[in-house]
Amino acid sequence: MRTSELAGRAGVNTETLRYYERRGLLTEPPRTPGGYRDYPSDALDLLRFIKRAQELGFSLDEIEELVHLDAGGPDGCDAARALAEHRRTDLADRIRDLQRMHDSLTDLVATCDLPRDDRSCALLEAINHRPEATR
Repeated sequence: MRTSELAGRAGVNTETLRYYERRGLLTEPPRTPGGYRDYPSDALDLLRFIKRAQELGFSLDEIEELVHLDAGGPDGCDAARALAEHRRTDLADRIRDLQRMHDSLTDLVATCDLPRDDRSCALLEAINHRPEATR
């Protein structure tokens, strides 16, 4: 599959493919006799994996680690387990932060329904409040 076809099917720019090759995420494919890149069909699956992982909030560095794990991972199972546990802990922290943000926004929306004198908007107060050192 040529570069433009792969890029189109994966929904990425052709420069993205070249960038992923430079980073080592995507193996540089063999060339046709005419000099065109000839990607194997599994390159599309890898690109879809990368895009989905990005949608889930993983950085390219993290995605490289995930791809490495998928390909057989680090030399030892203990190293793979440590990496997975670290990612799981990080995800749990993010979920807690998102839940706090969700709860704060829920409280904010509920406050908006109160009469003006009874409203208290923690978000606006936090934005309005500047520490003494920066005034």
